[in-house]
Amino acid sequence: MRLLLVCVGRLKAGPERALAERYLERAGVIGRNVGIAIDEREIEESRARRAQERSREEAKAIRSLVGEARFIACDPAGKSLTSEDFAAELGRSRDRAISALAIAIGGPDGLDRDLRRSADLLLAFGTMTWPHQLARIMLAEQIYRATTILAGHPYHRI
Repeated sequence: MRLLLVCVGRLKAGPERALAERYLERAGVIGRNVGIAIDEREIEESRARRAQERSREEAKAIRSLVGEARFIACDPAGKSLTSEDFAAELGRSRDRAISALAIAIGGPDGLDRDLRRSADLLLAFGTMTWPHQLARIMLAEQIYRATTILAGHPYHRI
């Protein structure tokens, strides 16, 4: 299964980018062993004047990358999953022979309402608002953790 991480905005060079890349690189190595190939795409933030227009333009770009993939949207109003539940979600998608699963993180204005409605799952990192850079790092780490859980690797401990 192809796991596509779609993020609005570009991380600048620095510790945040390095940490997110490190987790995704590690996840890619372990993911290959459990049938998950990981890909990350960044979409430029819209320069439209109004927030609703920006979200709509960004949603169009996200949809063009997501295509027919099973779709998870990160949203504070979404469901909070344990790491084990998130791993199980990825494992179920893989085991159902779903060819692609896309996870999107929106920009400063969040994800477009219609895009969120089209998601198969809304995923939250709790009810707090997180900076985009930290949300990406947390998602990258959880993807890595999920691959280790699926592989039976000892990284995940309670």
